[in-house]
Amino acid sequence: MDFDRIRRLSRGFADPATALGKGDIVIIGAGLAGLFTALRLAPLPVTVVAAAPLGQGASSVWAQGGIAAAVGEGDTPEQHAIDTIAAGGGIVDPRVAHVVAAEAPARIADLLRYGVPFDRDLAGHFLLSREAAHSEARVVRVSGDRAGAAIMQSLIAAVQATPSIRVLEGYEALDLILDAGSGASERVAGVRLVRTEAKGIGTFDFMPASAVVLATGGAGALYSVTTNPVYARGEAIAFAARAGAVIADAEFVQFHPTAIDAGIDPAPLASEALRGEGAVLINRDGVRFMQERDPAGDLAPRDVVARAVFAEIAAGHGAFLDCREAIGAAFPEKFPTVAAHCRTAGIDPVREAIPVAPAAHYHMGGVATDLAGRTSLEGLWAVGEVASTGLHGANRLASNSLLEAVVLGARAADDIARLVTPKMAHPIARTYRTGSEKPLDVARRAQLVTELRQTMSTYVGVVRNGAGLEKALAALRGIGAAAGDDRMVANMALAAEVIAGSALLRTESRGGHYRSDFPRAESVLQHRSAVTLRDIRAVGASGQRAAAEPCCVELSS
Repeated sequence: MDFDRIRRLSRGFADPATALGKGDIVIIGAGLAGLFTALRLAPLPVTVVAAAPLGQGASSVWAQGGIAAAVGEGDTPEQHAIDTIAAGGGIVDPRVAHVVAAEAPARIADLLRYGVPFDRDLAGHFLLSREAAHSEARVVRVSGDRAGAAIMQSLIAAVQATPSIRVLEGYEALDLILDAGSGASERVAGVRLVRTEAKGIGTFDFMPASAVVLATGGAGALYSVTTNPVYARGEAIAFAARAGAVIADAEFVQFHPTAIDAGIDPAPLASEALRGEGAVLINRDGVRFMQERDPAGDLAPRDVVARAVFAEIAAGHGAFLDCREAIGAAFPEKFPTVAAHCRTAGIDPVREAIPVAPAAHYHMGGVATDLAGRTSLEGLWAVGEVASTGLHGANRLASNSLLEAVVLGARAADDIARLVTPKMAHPIARTYRTGSEKPLDVARRAQLVTELRQTMSTYVGVVRNGAGLEKALAALRGIGAAAGDDRMVANMALAAEVIAGSALLRTESRGGHYRSDFPRAESVLQHRSAVTLRDIRAVGASGQRAAAEPCCVELSS
């Protein structure tokens, strides 16, 4: 991290060693990143806050491809890092890429010890697949396309067998609690939760914490077409920004090019592993359209493929994934998850091409962290998709997301364990209060959420431009105002505003951020972005900051 420049935005990645409070180590989120962090922290007392029962509502469960790791013969972490950097549009932090790739084999070994049944041959070697922009077959899978579900099942069993981990199901975080920290700064001293079954009553839970870890996942549900579950609303970005945290790379949203286009919300995913097995993209006339757009053809980086699919659909040609020749009758056995999705949609992938469309899939941006998962706020860490470490740059390399979750989860846990003593991390009786907030009625809330999601898909989607982003900001600010005391809608609107505002500030095209009014990448902007809420609120109708601070700063861990 460039401390001098980042401190102009916030306080840098503060050392919380002398500023931690007392209470649980609270992990908000129960996906792969949250559960792995909790297990790594044992035997320190940990409370995992889960909006839904374990195994439900987490994007990790739906991950099909697997985990990228250089565990195959002839492959190396160095090459894995090189591929990651090449895919990231010029702004991947090289040190982060090399650290994550180097630690990948050890984290795969950890998952094996937790009982994850990775696909292996009779000799015990991993059965690896190759995905887009990887130079080697290095994606470790489970039953073809069940990696996410299998990993989560194993970790859930491990968590349930660990006495030091308490899971608080049916709660969502609404805000961070701030208290006096070291010097003139404030520290994160806890979280404010709402019981999901009591949202209409306004009953809140104020939970003190010795350390807080954000592991809430992504922001795909801010879009009307997404592969993410309903809980992936980006709310942690909102309440972290409200508390003063630095948000990095928020403009970079990855759209998966092959969501199954069947009018289902969330959209089921046709895994990239299908193209790794030889499936091809065609239009309604049966013409393959990727060869003319990129030398890598159907295995081009996701942003390239997503824009190509978007263009075919916009031109009225339609887009389809043809698996008939490459996979054929073996489809149900080799890819059971996708086969089940196709059956639900009334599609037979053995005999017909699968209609596909781009869908919001992964957020490369999030709460800025260093390689220990520390944010710019004392007492707050972030891991997984909600964090922005610099690993993904402008365009995530396929199957690096689950890898980042376990590598950074382990690193954050180790950092917290060095700072939090068992005496500090003991459960404190929680106090329940009736909040003053009055949630909107169900119909009004649904109306605002629908308007928000449509605004994001229309103006902050695969292809953007300045005029559309300005419209989006105006609409999102209006939704935030209309939300009143409904914190869930307000958080969604603020998270969406941060993404749209960051997209308006980056006047170029790079990776997952494509602006038709600035279609080229500019060398002057070849670095990561970092903003605070003050920066976003200073973006006016002209799309310019009120202050002279540059829109992007160089970040390196």
